[in-house]
Amino acid sequence: MSEILKIIQERHSSRASFDREHQPTKQHLLQILEAARWAPTAHNMQNFEIIVVDDENQLEMLGNIKFRISEDFLRENYQQLSFSEEELIQKKAGILGTMFPLSWITPDEWSKVAHDGEPSSLNQTIKGSPTLLIVTYDARKRAPASGNDILGFMSLGCVMENMWITAQALGIGFQIISVLSGNSVEQEVKRILEIPGYMRIAYAVRLGYPISEPSKFLRVRRDVIELAHHNRFGYKDFV
Repeated sequence: MSEILKIIQERHSSRASFDREHQPTKQHLLQILEAARWAPTAHNMQNFEIIVVDDENQLEMLGNIKFRISEDFLRENYQQLSFSEEELIQKKAGILGTMFPLSWITPDEWSKVAHDGEPSSLNQTIKGSPTLLIVTYDARKRAPASGNDILGFMSLGCVMENMWITAQALGIGFQIISVLSGNSVEQEVKRILEIPGYMRIAYAVRLGYPISEPSKFLRVRRDVIELAHHNRFGYKDFV
């Protein structure tokens, strides 16, 4: 049990550039996909398909897709930020603002970033990853009695966690990319990868091996005593 908890605690987003020449092996990819296969899903619907992209031409076409950061993202992202390690330690939740470009954490710059600045390309997001996993789901289906298919999205989260923990155990860098599910980007990705119209992209994953030591960011979590309630809400005697 201690080994499992250690892997969970060490799991992190690999934001560094990956070595394009160092592919995860097919055996390791199959282990990650096997972990996805056994993820719990609502009513055992297994409403997901995973596209493994490791062809250089396909990766190049995906990398050339242009997109803009929305003001909504910048605003909502800003609300989760701390601007010093001391503040982050005190909050025990969120992330450091220093992880983002200065324009992203300067409210007066948001309109320029979203509308006037040079569009970003997916190459900047993919960062040399030799393998992408594109996780899709059939939008025509939803878990029974699940408003807005919340149970379906929880299931996709379980798929994500299973793959992530397995990649961590294998020593493979792993980072979730959410931009591929944005409307304009999603349509281009679907065209390039010939994904049927009724399928939606939930998220993508960068897989690979960092070409340099990843930056060390302060990681924080609330203590168990802060999040656990005993028998009734507000009773904190569990720990």
